[in-house]
Amino acid sequence: MPDISVVVIVYNDAERLPTAVQSVLDQSLRNVDVVIVDDCSTDGSFRVAQELEEAHPGRVRAFQLPENSGAGGEPRNLGIQQATGRYIMFLDSDDVLEHNACRNMLEAADETGSDMVSGLCVRLHKDTRNDRRTEWYPWLYSTTRTVSSITELPDLLVWDTLSTNKCYRRDFLIDNDLRFPKGMFYEDLMFIAEAYLAAESITLIPNQVYFWHVYERAANKSVTNSRHDMTNFVHRLEIHRRIDALLAERGMTDLKLAKDVKFLKHDLVLHLRDLPFRDNAYRSEFAELSREYMATLSPEAFDKVDPIQAICAYLLQQGDWERLIPAVDTLTHRAKISSPLAERDGRIYWCAEHLDDEQGRAVLDVTSLGYHETPLHRMFLRNQLSDFAVTDHTVRMAGDIVNPLGVIPAGAELKGELLFSARRRSLQSFTFPVRALRHDGESVHWEAEADLTDRLRPLGIVDVVWDVRLHLDVDGERTTTRITVGDTDLSPRNLPVRPRLTRMVADHLRPHVSAKGHLAFQLITEGHAGQRMQEFIDRGVRGKPGALAKTGYRQAKSLRATLTSGETKLRVYHEVFSRLPIKKRTVVFESHLGRQYSDSPRAIYEEMRRQGLKFEAIWSYQGNPKDFPKDVTLVRRWSLPYLKALAQAEFWVDNQGFPLKLVKRPETTYIQTWHGSALKRMGFDLAEFKAMTRAQQQFQQDALDRFDRFLIRSEHDVRTLAKAFRLQEKTLLRVGYPRNDSLVRTRRQELAEGRRKPSPLAAELGIPEDKTVLLYAPTFRKAGGRSSRFELPFDVERFAEEFGDRYVLLVRAHYLNHVVLPPTVRGRVINVSAHHDVTPIMELADALITDYSSVMFDYALLDRPMLFFAYDYEEYAHASRGTYFDLRENAPGPVFTTEEELYAAVKSLDTQALDYASAREQFVARFGEYDQGNAAKSIVDQFFAEWSR
Repeated sequence: MPDISVVVIVYNDAERLPTAVQSVLDQSLRNVDVVIVDDCSTDGSFRVAQELEEAHPGRVRAFQLPENSGAGGEPRNLGIQQATGRYIMFLDSDDVLEHNACRNMLEAADETGSDMVSGLCVRLHKDTRNDRRTEWYPWLYSTTRTVSSITELPDLLVWDTLSTNKCYRRDFLIDNDLRFPKGMFYEDLMFIAEAYLAAESITLIPNQVYFWHVYERAANKSVTNSRHDMTNFVHRLEIHRRIDALLAERGMTDLKLAKDVKFLKHDLVLHLRDLPFRDNAYRSEFAELSREYMATLSPEAFDKVDPIQAICAYLLQQGDWERLIPAVDTLTHRAKISSPLAERDGRIYWCAEHLDDEQGRAVLDVTSLGYHETPLHRMFLRNQLSDFAVTDHTVRMAGDIVNPLGVIPAGAELKGELLFSARRRSLQSFTFPVRALRHDGESVHWEAEADLTDRLRPLGIVDVVWDVRLHLDVDGERTTTRITVGDTDLSPRNLPVRPRLTRMVADHLRPHVSAKGHLAFQLITEGHAGQRMQEFIDRGVRGKPGALAKTGYRQAKSLRATLTSGETKLRVYHEVFSRLPIKKRTVVFESHLGRQYSDSPRAIYEEMRRQGLKFEAIWSYQGNPKDFPKDVTLVRRWSLPYLKALAQAEFWVDNQGFPLKLVKRPETTYIQTWHGSALKRMGFDLAEFKAMTRAQQQFQQDALDRFDRFLIRSEHDVRTLAKAFRLQEKTLLRVGYPRNDSLVRTRRQELAEGRRKPSPLAAELGIPEDKTVLLYAPTFRKAGGRSSRFELPFDVERFAEEFGDRYVLLVRAHYLNHVVLPPTVRGRVINVSAHHDVTPIMELADALITDYSSVMFDYALLDRPMLFFAYDYEEYAHASRGTYFDLRENAPGPVFTTEEELYAAVKSLDTQALDYASAREQFVARFGEYDQGNAAKSIVDQFFAEWSR
């Protein structure tokens, strides 16, 4: 008896069938056999199957259905019937098994006794040059585990609905009468759902077991690549209904909800993305089918998906095509804003319609996405083509750019240009002016003409596809859009063109719609001679000359990637730039990894300028450098100019750490100002550092040993930071933090004059003089997934309602996080996270609310009230990184954990200035003893004084 029988199903795939079968015969587990089931093919597939049976007697058996079943279910059912192995696996004729798949599956099954074993499936995109790989929900297969019920791991039923990456005990299939639905697409979904629910134990292994070959350009599309076929969608919905009934019978409401969420996130989205390319008849039928099924979904599912997914599903239910098609544009391009949006009662909604419906109001609320806080230059706006015509050599176009929340003012000066650029990077581009721009309220209308025949001169062959963008300048601020074609007809005629490589390679430009719905043009050949030349070129491209040319191009592309890779940059830094002479009186400054012009590096730089020293200042930046000084040299972090500047600088000054792999030259002095005293554990005091290998620890230590001077603001820093970084005593510079000089001077001035000096920042932020200013500045929080979004731990709208008549709350998120505030709190709660330097914000604030942020040590120098909202203290102090001291026992202000306690503390703020005066004094003495207001001057005098000559 074979250990495993692998059922291979085939239909009209004679060419690839032998490869699939061979992947089974070549398994490292030898005791396997193959059951080939042909679904009544018409191309000779069964003859190939019989030949394989003859070539491998006893190991391969071939069967054929009497008539075509139209799907994969019936062939697999026959395979189950004919299989004789202890276990059964399924394989499609265009896929292959991983070499050790059967052995790994069998060992796991025998060891655990599970009814099913499932392994990792890998999709190989065979149309790509290097068979691009995507793993199928790899988080499910990060480790070996066994579950006794699918309820222990609902994600398995919801997401891994394949039947082919699994091994089933044959008796389990027979005893539970598990069979695939007949004559239906998506037969896997129903079969695997029944198997999951019937299994008494399921084992998952982290091994790759199945290679799913994806042929997107195939003439005969697979089910997954032919979603536009309405039968495809009908079958998908029917399978979902059957699974829903199965779950309902067992009372598995939690699993049903998880599956509803997956339908909105995945199944429906797959088909929605096709809607802009389909006609009205298709859309109507699709909507009717969808609405009937979506009526059975739990309303709670809409709350658990991305906002745009819920919005599209809701608009589909409402039959609102005018707003659904633009919303699908955003579904496809997540950064794009495709609706004018609407503000109602301090909330932002996707549209002004459907807000009288309770569900509509909830689903369409997009306040949390922060559109209302996004500047125009960072917006990707939908630009809908409304008119397209070709006359002689010219294309005439018109369109409408959405104007969300009136971000483009009615009286703004508008300028625009069309940009035609070759899709391949580094090739040429051409611009044409937009001749008419008109503000139409919720949109901006534009009209343009482009003489493509006379002005656009492609090379030919290498620049076949040309993309079109529209640059819109609004009072000098630019936003760039792509042109969405939608239902606009592009068929009038093609434009003649003159490629630089003669018209023998191409003679016309044809407008077409890109895969994602944007306007593009393609070089084509219409003339007979050109068509012959194109055939010649195609043969050459497919032949040896083309192979050589492609190889050369790929080598050049690979060389370019290599030259710009991190590894190459490191070699250039160490082997080239580090051999150049040191440039005297050159300082490279960096703050928070180049994200800001702030902190102690800024204070030192400004003191050097104040003293009139003669030196070259170089600042590193990431992102937009607009807030950096104009009288310095700016270098983008990790660029070659950045590396060259570091290699030749006489001084490095930063507050966090230059790239770890850069070796500092002995002639360079590195002043590490650091960015705050430590509450949370750091460096080698962290468990993850202690768990590193000896080599990893040495790498970290080598990076820390680059510090020539490390600034200290208290002996607490010596006991914590210096110890955690294993710094020598000679490295420590007990002068305080230059960034805090301003705070110390501000406090001294207040004591001397007996009053607070008005802050210019208050006027800039529009804060009335009679309002008390509170600053909420929490520490870094790790968000889920790729998001850096920080959710406020209290109801900011309630806060504004209760305290807005007296207080203004400033919110300063950690620079690695971002926060979104609703419009309802406008004027009462202000997001100041974009301000580079926190010092002026602290000077403005009458009191601080924080948690574990090192801002507490700096703000204490102002001797103003501090509140500590430590809502997750136990997790942070014990389960997370740990702390050097108990904040609850040492904080110079009340420590609390609930929102109600926060409100109570704010209400009693007037009494806290006196109640905690002694505690604040002791706190400063312990954590800020060297902050005397002259740190920047002390450092400049010690290291740079001679540069005044």
